[in-house]
Amino acid sequence: MSTPPERRVRAVLALGSNLGERSDTLASAVADLTRTDAVRLVRASPVVQTRAVGGPADQPDYLNMVIEVETVLEPLALLRHCQAVEQLHHRVREVRWGPRTLDVDIVAYADMALDTAELTLPHPRAAERAFVLQPWAWMDPQATLGGARVSDLAARAADRGGLALFEPTERRT
Repeated sequence: MSTPPERRVRAVLALGSNLGERSDTLASAVADLTRTDAVRLVRASPVVQTRAVGGPADQPDYLNMVIEVETVLEPLALLRHCQAVEQLHHRVREVRWGPRTLDVDIVAYADMALDTAELTLPHPRAAERAFVLQPWAWMDPQATLGGARVSDLAARAADRGGLALFEPTERRT
């Protein structure tokens, strides 16, 4: 008797960092998220730099990116996996929308709608945030969220003016 193939689901994850070596943290986090066979990287967006949205004033700028993965993990298991990667990067949860070494959010999990105490899908504020929408639109110009084109949502997002493509400076030795 043969074993049925694994059912892989596409999910979109948003990553952000505004403390420490932000660019290195994002690159390392993508590797950590996809180190398991349960989560495979499909594609990654460019990195953008943005001002903090919400939370305490005077936070450092964020670097943000979006990745698309294929996973065999159920939504809550994927959430736990994302949180474990945040912990690897010393994430501290003291202030809502406060500065952080790493934030990983599940933006979408296939076309699933879910609303539990732990997880809401699609992410409840993703459709309003240019720092999620614009990198996602660059990564996948055909992407939709809640029936709307991600690129159209990005064009209307209130925080669009604070977003710029991140150009890392070369390190000199």
